Amino acid sequence: MKIKTEESKRHKMVKETGFYDILGVKPGCSQDDLKKAYRKLALKYHPDKNPNEGDKFKQISMAYEVLSDPEKKAIYDEGGEQAIKKGGGGGGGGFHSPMDLFEMFFNSGMGGRSKRERRGKDLVHQLSVTLEELYSGTTRKLALQKNIICDQCEGIGGKKGAVQKCTPCRGTGVMTKLQQLAPGFVQQFEESCRHCRGMGEIIDEKDKCKKCNGRKTVRDRKILEVNVEKGMRDGQKIVFSGEGDQDPDLQPGDIVIVLDEKEHPIFKRSGQDLIMHMQLQLVESLCGFQKIIRTLDDRDLLITSYPGEVMKHEAIKYVSGEGMPQYKNPFEKGRLIIQFFVAFPDSIPIDMVPSLEQCLPGRPVVKVPEDAEECNMLELDPDHDRRSGHYKNAYDEDEDHHGPGVRVQQCAAS
Repeated sequence: MKIKTEESKRHKMVKETGFYDILGVKPGCSQDDLKKAYRKLALKYHPDKNPNEGDKFKQISMAYEVLSDPEKKAIYDEGGEQAIKKGGGGGGGGFHSPMDLFEMFFNSGMGGRSKRERRGKDLVHQLSVTLEELYSGTTRKLALQKNIICDQCEGIGGKKGAVQKCTPCRGTGVMTKLQQLAPGFVQQFEESCRHCRGMGEIIDEKDKCKKCNGRKTVRDRKILEVNVEKGMRDGQKIVFSGEGDQDPDLQPGDIVIVLDEKEHPIFKRSGQDLIMHMQLQLVESLCGFQKIIRTLDDRDLLITSYPGEVMKHEAIKYVSGEGMPQYKNPFEKGRLIIQFFVAFPDSIPIDMVPSLEQCLPGRPVVKVPEDAEECNMLELDPDHDRRSGHYKNAYDEDEDHHGPGVRVQQCAAS
């Protein structure tokens, strides 16, 4: 009961608990508890790990800066957040930026580990996959080369104590230089330190690690098992977190696998739908047909057009539930869309024409004027005419011409 009474007294002394709630601590907590809470949340919501949580990171930083400073904490406990903002942060001279506070905390409180929280570059690799693999899913093994920390020197680069800070660049890895552009005008720029090759440190040749030659990392062959799930798409990324190049001063980046869909000879994907073209003979178009479609998972689908139905040229039909599976919900599938193309015969035997006329709708009646001129139609070869320049001569000045594909009529006066 005594403990509860003291805790309730501390709560009464605090005007508001917003900053304490942000860090997940109680008023009156120790500095060690405060540091642990800040460290955990700052690493979790750092912009490098959570780019969309910038506001949360700022709130965590502000709360810690206030509660870790005795003067600011006293002002906050007495007057709340408004008192802190009104007083400009108390005697601390305002607030640090969230990133500066993060760096200061980890440099002092974590023994200089702030560099390890910076991430290396991601390694991006392309993986070619077939439409069948995207339909049914597959597991592929991918061999990659990556840098790993040298196990012989444990990422030091040489013997213990052999690594020295580079004197010319003061361990920064860059040199600041001045260049005079004109009298009274000087430009300042930075370039990589040649003495340490931008590393900020040097190791004597005799002390360098024999395995990595002072580079701290060595090349290693990595075998990744890439799980391509059903319904994945062209360009979709599969991320292996923390599997990128290792560096003693950086948190490893990711290996990013980008799927590259190969072109399929029959099907084309459009969202969750599959599209295909199907060739029909004229007799199939007019009198019905049965066709077998081999699916991407090696099943046979039978489609039927019954006698009496006419399948027109470029008609479009679809089969429900035979398209691509939905990603993360593979039992839901899109449509199989089929567009039909009718192949017409080059000619029909004359003796068959009367029979066809009886089966087909009658011709429209055309009244022929007495002075009509009879013409013969000739085949037009657009490629030949284009090569010979006929289009340019015959059509370029005619604004009403219909372009290639028209038939030329050779007329003779009757």
